[in-house]
Amino acid sequence: MSGAAQNDPFASVSASAPTSSSSHSPAAAHTPPSTDDRDEIDFLADDSDNDVAGQGHVLDDNPFRDDSNPPLSFKRKQKPSALSGPSRFFSALTGSPSQNHPPQRPLRGGNIPGGTNSPQGNQQSNINTAGPKDGLSNDWYTEGPGRRVGYEDMTAIDWIFEYTKERQRLRVLSSSASGLLGYVQHFIDASQVWIILVLTGLLVGVIAAVIDVASDWLGDLKLGFCSSGPEGGRFYLSKSFCCYGYDQGSKCAGWKYWSEALGVHAVGGRWIVEYVFYLLFSVTLAYCAALLVQEYAMYAKHSGIPEIKTVLGGYVIRRFLGTWTLITKSMGLVLAVASGMWLGKEGPLVHVACCCANLFIKLFSNIRDNEARKREVLSAAAASGISVAFGSPIGGVLFSLEQLSYYFPDKTMWQSFVCAMTAAVCLQAFDPFRSGKLVLYQTKYSVDWHGFEIIPYAVLGIFGGVYGGLFIRANMAVARWKKSQSWLPGPIIQVLAVALLTALVNYPNFYMKVQSTELVSSLFSECSRVLDDPIGLCRTGTASARTIILLIFAAVLGFFLATITFGLQIPAGIILPSMAIGALTGRAVGIVMEIWVDNHPKFFVFSSCSPDVPCITPGTYAIIGASAALAGVTRMTVSIVVIMFELTGALTYVLPIMVAVMISKWVGDAFSRRGIYESWIHFNEYPFLDNSEETLIIPDMPASQIMTRIEDLIVLTATGHTISSLNTILDMHAYRGFPVISDPREAILLGYISRAELSYNLRTATQPPRSLAPETETFFSHQPLADPRTTLDLRPWMDQTPLTLPSRTNLHLVVSYFQKLGLRYVLFTDRGALQGVLTKKDVWYVLNGADETRRTGSAPAGNPRHGGLGLGLGSAVEGADEDGEEHGLLRTEDNDDDDDEDDEASIL
Repeated sequence: MSGAAQNDPFASVSASAPTSSSSHSPAAAHTPPSTDDRDEIDFLADDSDNDVAGQGHVLDDNPFRDDSNPPLSFKRKQKPSALSGPSRFFSALTGSPSQNHPPQRPLRGGNIPGGTNSPQGNQQSNINTAGPKDGLSNDWYTEGPGRRVGYEDMTAIDWIFEYTKERQRLRVLSSSASGLLGYVQHFIDASQVWIILVLTGLLVGVIAAVIDVASDWLGDLKLGFCSSGPEGGRFYLSKSFCCYGYDQGSKCAGWKYWSEALGVHAVGGRWIVEYVFYLLFSVTLAYCAALLVQEYAMYAKHSGIPEIKTVLGGYVIRRFLGTWTLITKSMGLVLAVASGMWLGKEGPLVHVACCCANLFIKLFSNIRDNEARKREVLSAAAASGISVAFGSPIGGVLFSLEQLSYYFPDKTMWQSFVCAMTAAVCLQAFDPFRSGKLVLYQTKYSVDWHGFEIIPYAVLGIFGGVYGGLFIRANMAVARWKKSQSWLPGPIIQVLAVALLTALVNYPNFYMKVQSTELVSSLFSECSRVLDDPIGLCRTGTASARTIILLIFAAVLGFFLATITFGLQIPAGIILPSMAIGALTGRAVGIVMEIWVDNHPKFFVFSSCSPDVPCITPGTYAIIGASAALAGVTRMTVSIVVIMFELTGALTYVLPIMVAVMISKWVGDAFSRRGIYESWIHFNEYPFLDNSEETLIIPDMPASQIMTRIEDLIVLTATGHTISSLNTILDMHAYRGFPVISDPREAILLGYISRAELSYNLRTATQPPRSLAPETETFFSHQPLADPRTTLDLRPWMDQTPLTLPSRTNLHLVVSYFQKLGLRYVLFTDRGALQGVLTKKDVWYVLNGADETRRTGSAPAGNPRHGGLGLGLGSAVEGADEDGEEHGLLRTEDNDDDDDEDDEASIL
């Protein structure tokens, strides 16, 4: 599997992925973003003159300026003691700086960092590899990872670079002020994260309350409306608010069904009229949700959790957490949930929470400009989504830890707790259901479980695992089928078709006609505490075979409807449908047990039952079934147990839930190790490597057998290039980056430069103030005789310390490097000589067993005078189809479906 770099939509850096096939001009090599992209989580640095001028021009340190900033020093300063004397005490209070001037903070990776000049006035073109004793700069990026421009869309971040930048920022902050002023600065810096999280929690609580109220009203509107009669009803009130104060909604005179409003009194006529209104409202609401997503924010579709996992793993997806995505997702979620389709709002609320956090992150540049810190905040904010979805703050923290986060240090857990708690308190203050409950299906149980019930609980665990395995396979089969069929209509037509089918099936079935939250609430409820029974589960004589059959039938229909619904281009989660299917089955098992106990009360197994109280509570079986089904689909364990415990408040039922969840995960893992979210990550080919994944099958082979060898790479030599020749390389080879070697014969590795940094430098060097000619010589190594006025030194923008390994390194170790360090690429050398490169996308394909194909094409022969395009060592692999989609060495099947373009991307 060695060879050329892939040109797949996720094509990797370092001779792997072409970025574009539509433009090869140097100016188009790195296009600055528009101001509209400011609502995105990750964006390129503005290359406009205004931005560069505002942050220090890349050429500010030119040789004609008399600027003699002292070199940066990492020596610990002696802080004056506040009690050592009046002068020092006054100095401590005022925070006056010491005699040494504080070093300037380097700019973020997303912008162009300004250089720090040496006392001799050396500019960036004269930074060499000599030590500080030569009087040169000691900046961390000069002889280390290099300067960076912003990350491009669909690329991976450099975790090591981002955390190195953060450490440097903290050093500068510590040395910039002392005394009381220093403490104030540290306090302000540390409080920024907490401000973001508190504001995020408050906003998420408000949005969740609005979604609950609006979706309930629109969902009830399918059946009727609240008339403005003598009871003071209003049209904009849902049935629960219109009939507030009534124990039985059927006694409410203010609520009118559509048949009553039209004056239809015949039984058959009423049923037909209400059926037609139900169909019309369901299809219309689903159409509006799909139209919003299609027209305003494509990333508002689905649940968003697979993409969030990928983003938190270090991937850049622009506009995924933007303001328009937040608005569209929130509004679309109201419409989609109200349509009655088999989907939920719990998963999408996690996406909404991350969008809210990203909105507030923009207010603080220290976090906004560091991609690693930004992802820590997003990990904490994601907990608030589950907190308001289930009314479970602790469950939200564990959900973020277990399911979402790629990097979750201890401080992030504490931050997650604060954000989740704030969101729950805000939602509780709004009390959207006027019942004191955070979610509609919160319930309490007054009875305990018996020892013999552990067996049916275990059976429900087996059911949950089987359901999860079958659902994932069926859902992914539907997704693959839709992707391979070109004759299918557009996404909006698909949504309309599924919405119409769902409405046709739901209305005749009494258990499916109500909203999913009302269904789950009724299934969880204990009949002795029920005042309003909308679906009649607690009526006398309900414990019968007819009820069992209807419950199982509703679960089977829900399974098929959820299979075709999850994946449509509307906001849709899978958590609530899975809970509903599991609760339907669990309630049926509970009724079976109830009938058995009632018919054979003297059976020795039931000897622990008291004669005067009900022995079986079917509602407990519903919540056990919901837990098992959710575990089977998502493969989560601890967080599900805690969420269900917080929903019920019954500590005694933690053990049965744990048993069911454990068995469900074991059975589900027998089908596949991937949960539903991991399966969609794999389907979309997002380059996500879980750093906690211990079940991956890693081939026992050296990395040299799968790396892209130097013969198939386009590499740059240290000398011999001009601006024109480098532009030619960028025009001819749309790779994401290039290794730099000493010369074609020795091939000693000097570093690595990405396409973004190289194209930016070539473009700015030919523009004022430098305005260098195309024939200007460029170099990547120290040239003591080079004239800085007539040459271009690219060393400050080159990563001179890339992570390297011997080519014989075992693949297990290489994979661990990618997983634990979040690397984008690894270069392989033998005694300093470059042997090849392995990218994150290569490793992803190897671990996920994708079909490997090679599409090779002859590259133009290298020009020895300029170091050679590929050094004449062989052919380079690159290719782009006529539509601009690149495919190459390691890739799966070509995807020509225009609807899936947003799901395809390059990694580096």
